[in-house]
Parts: sequence; C-alpha cells; structure tokens
Amino acid sequence: MNTLNCRGCLIDVRTPSIMGIINVNNDSFYMKSRHDTHASILASAGKMLSEGATILDLGGVSTRPNASSISVQTELERVIPAIDHIKQSFPDSIISIDTFNPEVAANAIDVGASIINDITAGGIDDEMLHLAKEKNCTYIMMHMQGTPQTMQINPSYKDVVLEILDFFIEKVGRAKAIGLHDVVIDPGFGFGKTITHNYQLLNGLNVFNILDKPLLAGISRKGMLWKPLNSSPEEVLPASIAANLVALQKGAKILRVHDVEATMQLLKTFELLQQNNVK
Repeated sequence: MNTLNCRGCLIDVRTPSIMGIINVNNDSFYMKSRHDTHASILASAGKMLSEGATILDLGGVSTRPNASSISVQTELERVIPAIDHIKQSFPDSIISIDTFNPEVAANAIDVGASIINDITAGGIDDEMLHLAKEKNCTYIMMHMQGTPQTMQINPSYKDVVLEILDFFIEKVGRAKAIGLHDVVIDPGFGFGKTITHNYQLLNGLNVFNILDKPLLAGISRKGMLWKPLNSSPEEVLPASIAANLVALQKGAKILRVHDVEATMQLLKTFELLQQNNVK
C-alpha cells in the first residue's frame, strides 16, 4: 500500500511521516499536550506543521488509564471549534479526529477532519467503519484490551503479538468487506498491556507488516518508557526517540508524537541510514 486517501488528499506512506498530538482537554497524561484556548490550539498546530508534521491528531477525551468519561456534547464543544479554527488558519492541514463516538467523528469531518482515529477499532460502534467508507476518510484502528477505565487491570495474553495480529486480521477483513481500504493499524501501546507486553510488542512490530496496511506507532512519552526509569512523561524525550527508532526499523510508517521537531530529526537521520545501507 503506497498511499492513504484522506478525503481526496493523498499521504505517501512509502516513507514515514509524523502525526502531531493536540489534546483539547485538561487531563491527558502529558501536561504540555493539553490545550484549552483557541489561541493555544492554533499556536500548537502552526508550530507542529512548520516543524514537519503531516497530520494533526485532535482529541477531546483523555484515554489514559482510569480517565474520566465525558458527555458527547462536551466532546463536541471541545473538538469541533478547534478543528474549524485550524482549518480556517491552515486550510491544507490534514486533521485526524481522535474519538470512538460516530456523532463526534461525523461532525468533525463536516468541519474539515479527514482521518478517524478510533481506539476501539469499531468495537463500541461498528458505524465508525461505515462512516469512514461513506465519507472517504482514512480509518485508524487501534487494539485495546478492555476500556480506558479497565484496560490496566491485569491485562493478560498468551502471546501478545500473535493475539493482536489475529485481532487485526479480523478487523481488516471486516473493513475490506464493506469496501474500506484506507486503513491504518495501531497496535495500541499502553492500552491493556503491561510494560513487558509493550516491549514484546515493540520487538515484534514487524509481524504486522503482513497485513499490508500502514503501521502507526504511538509510543511518545508513555508509561512503558518513564515507569521503568522511575521518571515522568516530561523527562523521557530521549527514550521516546529511541523507541520510535526501533518502531521505524520494524516498519512503522506513522509516528504519533508530542515532539514533532525532535522526531523530524529522527526521520531525517533514519532516511540517511536507509539511503546508505550497505548491502
């Protein structure tokens, strides 16, 4: 698969690209990613785009472990004006809506989003897949064991890589059956996985290339990095870069990150490594 069709805008996935995270809420795990004013949202969007982000991922609901749930109306009030303002200021920007609610996704598409980023992979509402097909959007499907409220309560796998591969074989098949082909695979680091599971998943990430779908890695500043280091999300940019390098080497095509500038340096260095590979 060479390109993703985002409502008529094509993303070349033969080379890796960056998805910048903009959280329109007040409780996401990394404080600097939170934005609650239009000025702050626009400033962050402009900065990320200028630093090289291909996609801006906006979410109004925190999905960190034990995150509080919010009403659909609150989510709409957070993300719809934000997307509208970004598209007015940056008309060519490609925006992803991070939601598992079809009503929010549909409204986001109406004001300019062209990618649906669904942490449930249609598990809560299968309408999300049909919406992506109907609106000609790219659909990101993520694996999560449980819900954000329960996912870190003793997650268990016999073989984390193979079980998640089986999950995606079924999900990709379901998408294909309705004619939805612009699909991205996100194995869901930190979503219903122990630290050991996360590192097993990172080591086995190349297995998912068999699906012939672009692979997204969302590792940036997560607990799998800072908890073993007895650190915090604010202090693990070097670890994030290291983990993302491994993801690239395993075949990841989209890196979902908080730090676009630093990750762009990584991509350029990785490109040089690829160009000068000794056969």
